[in-house]
Amino acid sequence: MTYRPEKRIAFGPPLKERIPALLYFGFAIAVSVVIVYGQNAPSGSRIFQYVVEGDRHRLISSSVCAIILFTSALAAVLREQMRGVIVHPEGIELRELLGFGLPRVRRFAWSQIDRMSVPPAQASGGRAAAAPDSPSGNIRLDLWDGSRTWLPAVGDRLALSMVLERVALARAIPIEGGTGLLDDLGNPLQDDG
Repeated sequence: MTYRPEKRIAFGPPLKERIPALLYFGFAIAVSVVIVYGQNAPSGSRIFQYVVEGDRHRLISSSVCAIILFTSALAAVLREQMRGVIVHPEGIELRELLGFGLPRVRRFAWSQIDRMSVPPAQASGGRAAAAPDSPSGNIRLDLWDGSRTWLPAVGDRLALSMVLERVALARAIPIEGGTGLLDDLGNPLQDDG
């Protein structure tokens, strides 16, 4: 019987790649709060005059603008969360965003993976070192058809490396490099407790 992880585990994008969407979401919340406050402010205040009375001369009212801004910022944050790598019992799934925010999902069964290249873990900070042929030191999969693919950057690259090493060891997939942190095979997705 071949080893299969028992459940899915997701690895999201790194924080540095999510910061622009989070900043946009913070800006949208601030603008929305100002507009709501302006609509409820005393009628003689400058903010009430700008938000409520100024709507007579605007193409779009301030409340509609706040709704559109908040909704688009929330969509940007949710779109960023859909990226990353998912390890599941049948294989591995890569979720990326192409130009103009178009999503791309690639799925590979464990049997399609001929070899894995895992960058070694460094002693300082647990960050993986960049391999010489890798675009950014990410994990590389050599597939059965002779092609190569690199996994997208994730927030916890070391944990992803360890999970993939355990699966590769159990399924007899050759590994180049490695974290050097595995001491037993065990189940990489099993809850401890």
